[in-house]
Amino acid sequence: MKTTQLLWIGVCLLGAILLYLALSDNGTGAKSSHSSAAVDPVLYKKEVESDRTKKNDYMRTNAESPISDKTKFTGLLYFPPDPAYRVQARLEPFADKTQKIIVRMSDGSEEVYSKYAHAVFSLQDEACRLLIVQATDGTYSILFRDATSSKETYGGGRYLDLEADALTGTQTVIDFNTAYNPYCAYNPSYACPIPPAENTLPVAVKAGERYQEHD
Repeated sequence: MKTTQLLWIGVCLLGAILLYLALSDNGTGAKSSHSSAAVDPVLYKKEVESDRTKKNDYMRTNAESPISDKTKFTGLLYFPPDPAYRVQARLEPFADKTQKIIVRMSDGSEEVYSKYAHAVFSLQDEACRLLIVQATDGTYSILFRDATSSKETYGGGRYLDLEADALTGTQTVIDFNTAYNPYCAYNPSYACPIPPAENTLPVAVKAGERYQEHD
């Protein structure tokens, strides 16, 4: 009887361990993209729309806004919030932390950024890979283009900001609903970084800020 009980306890413990590995890191050390990137769609939509309202208020009223004629500003254009564009990515940091990349600016000048890591993920069943760079002020960002560029979104590409504390592990969440246009999209007096060629996605990212040419 005792032997049977011990065997049953062992089987239960093994099953619990295997279930934990399957749910938390797929048995490979990489967390499941469905577990940590998943959100309540209703609450998420409200949060995204709230952030967009705040940005519109900023663009309409703040002296640092790139909008020249604020009296005619009616709000930025956006794709509807979509949690499907909130994806989990695997981080592949550079072994050589001193690697740099020269980024061209919209005014023809150049800036030097540090190469931090590549973010590898799947979007619309396509394998995607984006370079994360660190600016001289210490901020992390992704400068990218996709199949909507020059069509539904700004031709010069869009940006994603990443928090430093979200890059400390081997995984991070990339939320394309937060993708935004550079200031030069709204005011040519600004010089903005142009995404490196490698950061051109093969898919149409219908998330984040849209763009429409103004007279």
